[in-house]
Amino acid sequence: MLTQIGPGESARIVAIDGGHTLRQKLYLRGLFEGSVVRVISNNGPITIEIDRNMISIGRRMAQKIRVVRV
Repeated sequence: MLTQIGPGESARIVAIDGGHTLRQKLYLRGLFEGSVVRVISNNGPITIEIDRNMISIGRRMAQKIRVVRV
C-alpha cells in the first residue's frame, strides 16, 4: 500500500482497489497502474511527487493504491 512507503522512497503503482470514481479521480491527478511516484511526506495526507508535480491525497484513498518499491 502507498501508505507503507516512507518519505524519499519511490514506488510503482501496480493496482488500485476501488471503483470507477476512485480510479477516475486518481487518473486525473496522473496516478494509474504503472505510474512511478516518490513519497515526500506520509504524515496525515500523503504527499507524493509524480512527473515533477506534487500532489496530496488522503490516507483512505492512499490505502487503496497497491505499490511495489523501485
